Amino acid sequence: MEHIISLFFRSIFVDNMVFAFFLGMCSFLAVSKNVKTSVGLGAAVTFVLVVTLPVNYLLQTKVLDPLGLGFLSFILFIAVIAGIVQIVEMAVEKYSPSLYGALGIFLPLIAVNCAIMGGSLFMQQKVDGGELTSLWQTIVYGLGSG
Repeated sequence: MEHIISLFFRSIFVDNMVFAFFLGMCSFLAVSKNVKTSVGLGAAVTFVLVVTLPVNYLLQTKVLDPLGLGFLSFILFIAVIAGIVQIVEMAVEKYSPSLYGALGIFLPLIAVNCAIMGGSLFMQQKVDGGELTSLWQTIVYGLGSG
């Protein structure tokens, strides 16, 4: 439990995607003028990270690594991210049309947001290094990164 709490706070303050690695700066700067829009985009990015990192973790550890297909991880991560972003975009459009209109082009651009792909690649690196060893740790890492 202590490792999970440490992982959560480290992913927020030490390994922060925006401030430590400068990933996702374009959307961060573009929508930060309006609080509602920036909170909405931040929630969408966090949700995408919380969903894609565990899915990518399972695909990496249960499918690609056992079959010796680790070289396909980059392509598979992109496909998973694109699919999840499409689902998020449809949900935001249905349940919050005003937020959907305010976010404009930035909502579909989450699919190519380098912070999302960086989160998956950092997750892969942490799995290989033995720092992430369970699905729950990956979920916590995704939540903290978002």
